[in-house]
Amino acid sequence: MLGELICEMSGKRALRRVVASAPLTVEVSWEESGKLLGVSCMGFGTYTAVPGPDQTLYGEGQGAISSMEGDMVIWKGSGVGRFKDRGAVSYRGVVYYQTASPKFARLNGMAAVFEYEVDAEGKTATKIWEWK
Repeated sequence: MLGELICEMSGKRALRRVVASAPLTVEVSWEESGKLLGVSCMGFGTYTAVPGPDQTLYGEGQGAISSMEGDMVIWKGSGVGRFKDRGAVSYRGVVYYQTASPKFARLNGMAAVFEYEVDAEGKTATKIWEWK
């Protein structure tokens, strides 16, 4: 069951490159800002994606989110993506967090589900919900 919306961020793709040709593997990095648990934050991440035979994508990634005061959260996740018009991409998946920050301690041990969108111009939008 989905719980509360815990994170909403937006930003820009920073890098896209091919890291292997067989199978084709693409690495993507991005930076975003927004709110995590109601706290203003900045985040960045990198994922690798491998296209499937049906034009879906499987991706695995990791990154970090930091409050403006320096509270740090690291995350790892995976998801399934689909191509959209003009090179846009849409992913759905699961993310897990680790932090030593008391401000974000409730994220430890939490499974969360995400929607991650990248439009044709490289603008990103992320929404994450607690998965209860």
